[in-house]
Amino acid sequence: MIKNIVFDFGGVIVDIDRDKAVQAFIKLGLADADTRLDKYHQTGIFQELEEGKLSADEFRKQLGNLCGRSLTMEETKQAWLGFFNEVNLNKLDYILELRKSYHVYILSNTNPFVMSWACSPDFSSRKKPLNDYCDKLYLSYQVGHTKPAPEIFDYMVNDCNIIPSETLFVDDGASNIQIGKGLGFETFQPKNGEDWREKMTVILK
Repeated sequence: MIKNIVFDFGGVIVDIDRDKAVQAFIKLGLADADTRLDKYHQTGIFQELEEGKLSADEFRKQLGNLCGRSLTMEETKQAWLGFFNEVNLNKLDYILELRKSYHVYILSNTNPFVMSWACSPDFSSRKKPLNDYCDKLYLSYQVGHTKPAPEIFDYMVNDCNIIPSETLFVDDGASNIQIGKGLGFETFQPKNGEDWREKMTVILK
């Protein structure tokens, strides 16, 4: 019986637009943004930021070096926000309904730039931050590991004291789903951009 639901953030709760993000970083001056940015798993300084190995300010400085000019925190943040399209309020309302019957958690590969937006009233036109939609956020840069590393799953399981077999893990990344299954979670892999609410209702029945 499912008692807990764990959502990925980008690609599930909010749609991801990698091409838009690539263009945003190119505008900053990062000519090879297309080879550096990935929908699911970053590399180089982008990965180090998401693993918490670089602070936001250290990342800004190193990105500035790659771009050949100094960048502001706001410029850097806006480039990261290029990944996201407008937030779908129907999904957020659905998640609030789920919270009446289930514990809801978010497990995300992300960084302080994205979360400074998501965990603020600017997140959506409802003026409610992301943390209002879940019991707790588990963020890669705070935990020190990114999915699909088992360590980030283990951290969450131990911290919120859940049983994987009683937990539905929802993620659009195939490698993340594969690890989740291996760790004993029930899984659901919607496509990025999909309205998954009906499918999820069926799964939870």
